[in-house]
Amino acid sequence: MHQNSRIIVYFCHQVTKSNSDIKVTMEEITTAEETGLTEAVTAVAHDCALPAHECKKAIMGVHDAMYVLGGKWKIYIIAALLFGPKRYSDLLRDINGISGKVLSRELKEMETNRLLTRTVSGTAPLTVTYALTPYGESSKAIISILAEWGKSHRNYIISES
Repeated sequence: MHQNSRIIVYFCHQVTKSNSDIKVTMEEITTAEETGLTEAVTAVAHDCALPAHECKKAIMGVHDAMYVLGGKWKIYIIAALLFGPKRYSDLLRDINGISGKVLSRELKEMETNRLLTRTVSGTAPLTVTYALTPYGESSKAIISILAEWGKSHRNYIISES
């Protein structure tokens, strides 16, 4: 992660003062302590009064991302493909615990969402290779942050044992 990176997490708070007066505030949390990340992160925090529909838009973005990346295996598949194109059998071997049927379904969904491409070579025997599209590679920052948090969490849990 670069030293000038920013991680932004939005929390929406709705406070009802009366039936017609609803105030929604959003907090932008980006400090290393608040995210649990070990690397330097630019710190910004503020509250701003927003209408309820703006808060819903922010939450909807998370919903949209989870719709595309949700499930148990998609992030594992993306993480494996970030190291370069792989054949189906390589993905099946690299992703511990996934069945062939589930891998096939996940790859089809990810191809539909344009996160990866499926290339069939004309050689004998036929080989099928999967690779991230540039759009799929745009998730690298998310995966890197998730991996960093996972390492931090593992160290935290181990240190308390």
